[in-house]
Formats: sequence, C-alpha cells, structure tokens
Amino acid sequence: MKSRPNEAGVAGSKSPSRRTVLAVAGAVPVLTGAAAVATANAATPGTPSATQAAVVVDPSAERQTIQGFGGMNHTVWISDLTAAQRDTAFGTDEGQLGFSVLRIPVHEDQANWSGEVETAVRASELGAKVIASPWNPPPEMVETFSGGQRLRYDMYGAYAQHLNDFYTFMADNGVNLYAISVQNEPDYAEDWTAWTSDEIVRFLQENAAAIDTKVIAPESFQYRKNLSDPILNDSTALANMDILGAHLYGTQVADFPYPLFEEKGGDKELWMTEVYHPNSSDSADLWPQALDVGEHVHRALVDGQFQTYIWWYIRRSYGPMREDGQISKRGANMAHFSRFVRPGHVRVDATASPQSNVYTSAFKGEGSEVVIVAVNKGTSAVSQEFTVEGSAATGVASWLTDADRNLEAQAEIGMSDGSFTGELPTQSVTTFVTALGEAAAAYQAGTASARNKVAASGSQAGVSLRNRPGGVPKSRLNAAANANSEA
Repeated sequence: MKSRPNEAGVAGSKSPSRRTVLAVAGAVPVLTGAAAVATANAATPGTPSATQAAVVVDPSAERQTIQGFGGMNHTVWISDLTAAQRDTAFGTDEGQLGFSVLRIPVHEDQANWSGEVETAVRASELGAKVIASPWNPPPEMVETFSGGQRLRYDMYGAYAQHLNDFYTFMADNGVNLYAISVQNEPDYAEDWTAWTSDEIVRFLQENAAAIDTKVIAPESFQYRKNLSDPILNDSTALANMDILGAHLYGTQVADFPYPLFEEKGGDKELWMTEVYHPNSSDSADLWPQALDVGEHVHRALVDGQFQTYIWWYIRRSYGPMREDGQISKRGANMAHFSRFVRPGHVRVDATASPQSNVYTSAFKGEGSEVVIVAVNKGTSAVSQEFTVEGSAATGVASWLTDADRNLEAQAEIGMSDGSFTGELPTQSVTTFVTALGEAAAAYQAGTASARNKVAASGSQAGVSLRNRPGGVPKSRLNAAANANSEA
C-alpha cells in the first residue's frame, strides 16, 4: 500500500522530508524578551504557579463560527477505515473523536472513486461535512514543463467538469459534498500538479462559477499569502471562491493571522484543511509531545481564526487514531475540541495565555452553553481562575487528559457569580462545559416558562443536547447549571 509521498517515519517511506523539516521548524515558537524571562523563572516542577492572570471569557465578543474538526481518508494510498473506525472517528460517544469533517481525494482515475464512498456515507450519516481535494487532473488534461506538470490551459473547462462529475458521483451514492478544492498544495507539488497564483485566479475567474458546490482555494502547503493574496485582490476570483483553504506545514505562529483576509474576505470561510503536527516520525502517544497538538489547535483557532482544523490521515501511527483503531494521545488533544466544540459554536473572546505555557480558548454553543479548553504545557500544576461574564450557572463539568488519563470526566466544580477555579494538572489539557445568562438562571429557578424555553431550544440548563458530548450522562451536564428538577 502506497504511503503518502515523503511521509517520514513510516515503513517504506523516505528519510525526513522537506515537509517534515518545515513542520518541525514551525513547531516551537521562539521566546524573546518577557516570555523568555517567564520561562527561565518558571516554578519548580510539581508546585503551583505563584503568579497568574484570571481567564476572562466574554460571550458577547463573538469571533468566527466553527465549522468543525476532522481528518483525511485516502483509500488508494492507505487502506480504508473499517466500520468500527468510522464510528470512532465521527461518533461523539466516549472513546470517539467527534470529528465533524471528512476530507477525501478527487482521484484522477474515476475507477478509484468508489473506494471513497463507504467512509464518506457513514461520516455523512453521523453529521459530518465531506470535502474533497484533487492531487492531479486526468492524465489527458496535463502537460509537463520545467517545473513539473500543470493543467493545460485549453482544459480548464474540462477540468471543472471533472470536478463536477465527482460531485455528481458522490451525490448519486448518498454523499453531498460540502465543498471541493481546485488543487491540493499547488505550491508544493512534489508528486502532483503545480499551479501558479495567476493560473488559480484565472480558473476561479473563468471556470469556478460552473462548479456545483462550494469551491476551496488555494490550499497552500504553508499558508503562503503570495498564493492567496491575488485571489483576495481580484473581485471576480474572490466572488467564485467560497472557502480560503490553507495548510500549516512549518507555518510560524506569527504568520497565522491574515489581515488581508479580514479586510476583504467578507463572508468567505477560512479553513485549515490539512496538517500533521509536530511531525510524522514519532508515535502519536509520545507524552508530553502530544500536547503540541492541543497548543497547535488553539493557535489555529485563536491566532489564525480558522473555522476548521483538519488532520492528515485519520488513522496512522502519528495520527489521532492509532492503527489498532484506538484514539491516540494526539487524538485525545484534538477530541478536547472536536467532541465539545461542535459545528455552529462561535469562538468568543477569552484570555488566551493567562501565564507561560497555559493556553485557553472559549466557545459559545446553542442555547447558553459555554465550552472552555485549557492546555497546560508547563511542568507545574495550575489553579486557574476563570470568569464567564454574564453566567448565572453554579456548576461546571470537565474532562481531563494527561499522561495517565484520556478525556476522563472529573468531579463537578462549583461556580459562583460567574467565576470558578479550574485545576490544570502538570502537562494536561482540560475541557470545561458550563452555561450562562438568563437560560441558566431561569432553569435553576425551576419555573415552567424556563423549562419551556430550554425545551424549545433543544437544551437543558442551557447546555445543548444536540451538541452534548456523547457518552456523557445528561445529568452531568445538567449539574453544570445546577438545575432543580421537578417530578
């Protein structure tokens, strides 16, 4: 079975690739000034941090709407997910990843299209969006040049039809593609088709409007803005692009923000459509290295304001699911987001780094649900103060991953006047779920009108049942708002 080109650390692959070197180069931010001093003066391992700022969550300060988290399935390069593995990937029960996006390839050979159907159908049944990216057009549409191969200029229309044919094939087999890409990594193109920014703009101008679903471009391998700036600066190309897609291999955190997209992107979506991090050579269970994934997701959502975070292969030794079908430590880090931060949640302002090596992000869900994810990469435990503005809840539910535990439910935490103290063990990631506002306060009062209100919104105590992490008893989430039930 063919492995991904230049996939390091996998049997039969080459030695570390340029992609891997770049990925590692982007894995560790350079500390300067105050940050370096803070690191040098870090507390003794195992002792609580002496100084810290409170994490203040402002649910009224809304940022991007989350579209989901997910990964890639490519049945030509590796074997398909099994039926059980599909449920592990896209289910939201205990021991499952809660992924809500599946990425599949648009094979140049139509004979391979059917291989992607079974997993895509099951992902769709479980509520996931399915997107597709091509590596190459059909052979008759390409020509070689000094830089590799490219789509022939007289074949742009035929290529758009090829993408539509794939969309139709998947629809006929029960999968409505949410979006399709023009090209995977046109600026890397080691073993696939290269595109210049001018060529992508031309295709978007002249052909993308004929595509029957949302269009993703340009999917630069390193979020290189010189590939996407021309799209944003061309009104016709921009009008025919629905999702600006990017990969984050070796991309420095300082390059995650995109001011030009904020200025001109309008209602376009911003997706991170592929990455593995920090490398493909180490086991996904290596600890505490797996915490790098938690920080990377945080950075992508907070610094980059991406609406999705999509891994490379779902099942791989370095991926969110091990080859035996069990969730890895890297996968557990992703699941702290993907199982709890569901499509439609909105990221809201929160203190992003209350102290060195601690990263926090917050999201507002349906009804009055609030989800906070806290990553503690430090070698000291932290008693972290949190304040959720406008919250009338009196309890918080939480789940923990550290060296010994994976998404383990913790005892309920008391909450008063919108504040609570969350214990962040050494080198850990914790998800907190609570509620806010009128719905929580009214439900605690046990009034009939409050019960009608939460019933109408499909939630209890302001915590959405539709978005409730599966396998978690409703009573635990109800307790997060300390609801008083009536017989």
